Amino acid sequence: MKPTRRAVVRSSALLAALTAVSQVLGFARDAVMAAVFGATSAVDAFLVAQGLANLVLGLITGAMSRALIPPVTRAAAAGNPTAAHRTVRVALTVTITVLLAGSAVMFVAARPIVGALAPGFDPATADEAVRATRIVLAATFCIAGTNLLAAAAQAHGRFFWSGFQGVPFNLIMIACAAGLGGQFGATALALGFVLGSLARLLVQLPAVGAIRLRLWPSFRLRDLLRLAPPLLVGSAILNVNTMVDRAVGSAQGAGVIASLSYGWRIVTLSEVVLVTAFTTTLFPAFSTLGDPARRAELRHATQRVLGVVMLLMAPLVVVLIVGARPIVILLFARGSFDDRAIALTATAVSFYSVSLAGLAVREVVARTSLAVGDSRNPVLSAFTAMLVNVVGDLTLGVRFGVAGLAVSTSLSVMLAATMLSTLTAHRHRAVALRPLLRTAACVAAASTVSAVAGWVVSRMIPVDGALHALLALAALGAACLLSYAAVILALRLPALTDLRRSLADLRIR
Repeated sequence: MKPTRRAVVRSSALLAALTAVSQVLGFARDAVMAAVFGATSAVDAFLVAQGLANLVLGLITGAMSRALIPPVTRAAAAGNPTAAHRTVRVALTVTITVLLAGSAVMFVAARPIVGALAPGFDPATADEAVRATRIVLAATFCIAGTNLLAAAAQAHGRFFWSGFQGVPFNLIMIACAAGLGGQFGATALALGFVLGSLARLLVQLPAVGAIRLRLWPSFRLRDLLRLAPPLLVGSAILNVNTMVDRAVGSAQGAGVIASLSYGWRIVTLSEVVLVTAFTTTLFPAFSTLGDPARRAELRHATQRVLGVVMLLMAPLVVVLIVGARPIVILLFARGSFDDRAIALTATAVSFYSVSLAGLAVREVVARTSLAVGDSRNPVLSAFTAMLVNVVGDLTLGVRFGVAGLAVSTSLSVMLAATMLSTLTAHRHRAVALRPLLRTAACVAAASTVSAVAGWVVSRMIPVDGALHALLALAALGAACLLSYAAVILALRLPALTDLRRSLADLRIR
């Protein structure tokens, strides 16, 4: 059955609301971590351990969960649940097998790997990172199962539990950080990560029961072999970027890795809530349009989604750039989070913010490319972006610290979005470049006016303490959003019509 636009919009709204709740709790988690630890070596050690666990997960998990949705969606739409469930079982079996081998190697080699990837750590921090790494490896199996079972449920049009999973995870992380962090340091965070990941897996079981999925091993591969191998390369590339960022950051002083992580969380909040939630529900719908005979429908759908995404993301980029300092003060300035941590994190937010538009565009176009069965375009663009990021880290990052590392990431993300859009347009005619460029030009003009208005207001209001930060953010945010809306309305951007229709589809009838 073809998903209707109204169904997609409503599912997106549900997932966005659940994701927003999870993200609020995620910021509460980060605020507790910031208050207990500040931007210190303990958080750096945990983040490196988490990155190494992600490196193991990157061997297969992300690729399998993305490769899973198109064949399962098509099988479910064709009324063939047996084929759909068999594909899920194959993905689970292969993923767990690979993770067992990868986790065993990482457990044994944790110390030399930490030494190679975080060469700036002192011996005590390195020891803490090794302990935390060996603990968080247990979470890889929970995370893999969560991602695959959530993808299977999404392919069947069920999104509630995949959206809800972050709630128990963050509550458990908060409890461990607040209750055990002062005594056990990074080990407490690692334990919370494992227990929270187990909770995420358990909340997928109601959806598994609803789609009547029986879990037992299966090694029949078929469709997954076509999409998964290139996506494995793409996952590895993303992990290389993170590892290089943290390797360079570890030599820049204590707290740099933590500040980059806090800054990235702030910047990607809106992208996770709005774009990722929307594309998650959109991907099954896109998969039904992957046939060449329906390419015009896919191109039109992609054009409309990109227009709305760019329209919504641009003012958020401006607010993040202009209001970085009051945002950081409002969210994290308490406990051990001192003036240095505020300055480093605000710098990260300002320079990471530019990447938000690129992240949004890349997320949508990647789903379009995968819907037509092409996982090479996302990988090629990601590989090129990785080269830019690595060169930037080793030059700008070494020279300018947090600012250089954040700029390198932003440049690489923007390049990846541009390259992926161009390749998908030329190879598959699935992206309309001219409307995309017109929308980008209008949004850029409105953003420039908005940035100037926000900057003028920010210069008038001192930021000293949480209350002043809140007032400053409210004032400059209003100035940015009002001026942006005025220019967009004057330009009569077509994406406004699509946005109004989407909002109308949310009304209860």
